[in-house]
Amino acid sequence: MKIAVVGGGSTYTPELIDGFARLDADITELTLIDPAAERLDVIGRLAARIMRRHGHPGRVTWTSDLDAGLTDADAVIIQLRVGGQAARISDETFPLDCGCVGQETTGAGGLAKALRTIPVVLDVARRARLRAAPGAWIVNFTNPTGLLTRALLDDGHRAVGLCNVAIGFQRRFAALLDVAPEQVTLDHVGLNHLTWARGVRVGGADRLPELLERHLDTLAAHVGLPPEILTALDCVPSYYLRYFYGHDRVVAEQRGTPSRGQQVAAMERTLLELYADPNLDTKPELLAQRGGAYYSEAAVGLIGSLRRGDGAVHAVNVRNDGTLPFLPDEAVIEVSCRVDEDGAAPLPVRPVGPHLSGLIAHVSGYEELAVQAAVHGGRERVYQALLAHPLVGQHELATGLADRLLAENAAHLGWAA
Repeated sequence: MKIAVVGGGSTYTPELIDGFARLDADITELTLIDPAAERLDVIGRLAARIMRRHGHPGRVTWTSDLDAGLTDADAVIIQLRVGGQAARISDETFPLDCGCVGQETTGAGGLAKALRTIPVVLDVARRARLRAAPGAWIVNFTNPTGLLTRALLDDGHRAVGLCNVAIGFQRRFAALLDVAPEQVTLDHVGLNHLTWARGVRVGGADRLPELLERHLDTLAAHVGLPPEILTALDCVPSYYLRYFYGHDRVVAEQRGTPSRGQQVAAMERTLLELYADPNLDTKPELLAQRGGAYYSEAAVGLIGSLRRGDGAVHAVNVRNDGTLPFLPDEAVIEVSCRVDEDGAAPLPVRPVGPHLSGLIAHVSGYEELAVQAAVHGGRERVYQALLAHPLVGQHELATGLADRLLAENAAHLGWAA
């Protein structure tokens, strides 16, 4: 089996390669694709050394030729970043001037990233449709994952969206309960980066009440929220809910500290120096601080289920298709799904109360408008998407942010010039 990784020059890539080297013996070829040839060569050589260290027989190749890299791929992983860390830093800083949260997956920053990224990802997917093996799956890890997945599905691609939030929760809950992660199934519901863990099932029993009773402060600290919110909601929100439940506090914090993009950019420089060492054949400890914990396990498990049809449960981004009755069928949601060769089918979801459904519906409406803006362009569509976002939602803010967003991203958006 051949797997193509679009954005293979990412400093995340050694994490992904390590997972495939340890966990998937069926791979015959891993092809890393990236336009940054010099950087790709460094990471490609490290990836090959990691595979050899684990005794994996599959070969690692790398290329800046997208079409060549996609040819005959059985699965295509997309993990690219249009504009690099410089664009991310912009996404995380320009909204602060308007008093809005600066973040690369939600709010004005998330919209900016979607506008830059969706056209590129659709081009990759259309070329994969022509060159990849028949029936190849696209696994999208690129943020904002929900928006990217909706754009891919709207364009008719065989695609599923992947995020590491749910597997991170699964691992954390398993450790607190002293059970193997494979024993834990989550009632995980919402949209990408807008999810809540409403149940933690082990052997048929929901252990979430026990977790909230015994580990409330630990879980609250992990997601950056006051314990009272977890108690009131009777569930564990993802870390990204802090941008909604604690918006003004987060903005104040962001104004006084370097952005996450600035921190990652510095970290990447060090990582690339480490990767260039010809004696390095393991992922360095610093990579754990880069983010994307358990990304490799999530990717390997999902691709394995899509290939083998084992019916394992994975939290992924899929069409709603009636799963959440308060959303349109064509919306993309993130829930626990049973996965086989035909794709991901959501597990039954118990009713979602208004304390969650209202926010889910609000953000889903914004996402629909955001995809339209990315696909069709135009300042008015950008303004409408921002006006619909619960973290913006005011005419003056939406107007100012639309103009600033387009100015910051003119080099990436032909129609914005």
